[in-house]
Amino acid sequence: MPKISTQYLSRLPGVAELESLLKSLAMLDAIMRSEWEYRYYSFNAKWGKGKRMGSMRNGSGDEFFALFNNYGCFMKGFQHESPVASMPEIKSQLYDGVPTELHGGVTEPAFAPDDVTFCIWRAADGSRWERARVKLPKDIDPDGSAYLLSPLDGNPKTYGKFAEEYYEVEVDLEIVAAIYEHQPLTKAMALGLNAEADWKDIKKDAKQIAYPL
Repeated sequence: MPKISTQYLSRLPGVAELESLLKSLAMLDAIMRSEWEYRYYSFNAKWGKGKRMGSMRNGSGDEFFALFNNYGCFMKGFQHESPVASMPEIKSQLYDGVPTELHGGVTEPAFAPDDVTFCIWRAADGSRWERARVKLPKDIDPDGSAYLLSPLDGNPKTYGKFAEEYYEVEVDLEIVAAIYEHQPLTKAMALGLNAEADWKDIKKDAKQIAYPL
């Protein structure tokens, strides 16, 4: 089965489901790593008035940002080794067609607008994700979207595999699955994932993420 990418956007969750998933991933990373700068995923439920923001940064120059508002979701990503990263003639077209209601994502300085290899968007009541009709170069993953978006498949095992590789620990998949389901987080769940986790700090992170306790 093909990975989620700009070529296979039908496999990406809808707007509400994606926001929920990004909250779960941010909560898991907050438990696994106390230092914010070393986390892959983050989420700010109060990014601005009526706005929420989820992001992924891998520390090697690859990232995505997802902006949510009452209209829907804007998402842009940058994969520095993808062919599109070195093709300004394509990059300049990737924001074509972004709805006015989501255009704040295009100009948001924190999202590094010039660093882009793909951009997608969807209305909350829309039936599908959209992107600019740009012809991409022939490559397995021309814009890096498969690399960045494929972990968003909603499968707890995907995060489990990531955590084992990145944090070099085995994780309790039942707890991961519970957090994917947005079950209220308890101290026992947090410590079950990371025995050194600071429950006080985790509660602060949960508030910023808007994850239930």
